Amino acid sequence: MYSHFEGTGVALITPFNDDLTVDYEAYGKIVEHVISENIDFLIPLGSTGETATLNEEEAREVLDFVIEINKGRKPILAGNFGGNNTRELVRKLKDYNFKGIDGILSSSPSYVKPNQEGIYSHYMAMAEASAAPIMLYNVPGRTKSNMEWDTVIRLAEASKNFIGIKEASGDLIQATRIIKNRPDGFIVTSGDDEVALPMIAAGGEGVISVIANAYPGYFAEMTRYIRAGKMKEARAYNFEIYDLHKWLYIEGNPVGIKSAMKILGFCKNHVRLPLHKMSSENYDALKACLKRIKTFQHS
Repeated sequence: MYSHFEGTGVALITPFNDDLTVDYEAYGKIVEHVISENIDFLIPLGSTGETATLNEEEAREVLDFVIEINKGRKPILAGNFGGNNTRELVRKLKDYNFKGIDGILSSSPSYVKPNQEGIYSHYMAMAEASAAPIMLYNVPGRTKSNMEWDTVIRLAEASKNFIGIKEASGDLIQATRIIKNRPDGFIVTSGDDEVALPMIAAGGEGVISVIANAYPGYFAEMTRYIRAGKMKEARAYNFEIYDLHKWLYIEGNPVGIKSAMKILGFCKNHVRLPLHKMSSENYDALKACLKRIKTFQHS
């Protein structure tokens, strides 16, 4: 039913003007760029979109902008539905206007480090309140707590409102256990570009990608090759772009991808505090890495 969240989704950056207001002109260019390269779905307002630094009004404006410019061409998975205050998140879900949104992405609670029962109960409260389907998001590097594979399966079996998981632990054993034991129709998508190939090869449905802001066609094509069992072709794409991962994350996300997008001419590389622009040394290394990437002919 929710196969439109399979394949390559793009975790969109939020470009800023010099005064750190949202640069909607640049945002529009990026959305058109990724759609023209045949990605499968859009994710505005995730951690890559610096949603933690946007207030509720700004976040709603960004989401409405993406809905309007998309014009129904690609499914939209809204990413601004995480938090460590379950009661407040439930209130937000009950009052939210989901028109134009095909699903929501929700990371497990951060900072407070709940146990597995706490994570389970948090998500079940969300499932009862949300009129939109929910994709779970496990990202221990940000939340400092891991959603264990059996908790994921328990949630998937407890409510049809959970349609899948963005698995960003980097643990392929954990991901494989989810893939093996999940109920029919439950999507497993990689939350790490660097391990997208092996996770999809293990049976996952796709990737929610940061690098696809810059190279959407590469990742969309690579994902299709993997799912078609054409591993030689998939590895060629993966290896061509693989060295870039280091420089995109060396000073945190989205610092690296915003710098890449500036180099490629899409926007400025402004970020809001507490993030800071990439150092000149790493920026130069990133620029050199980008120059080495060849242009592939899409099939």
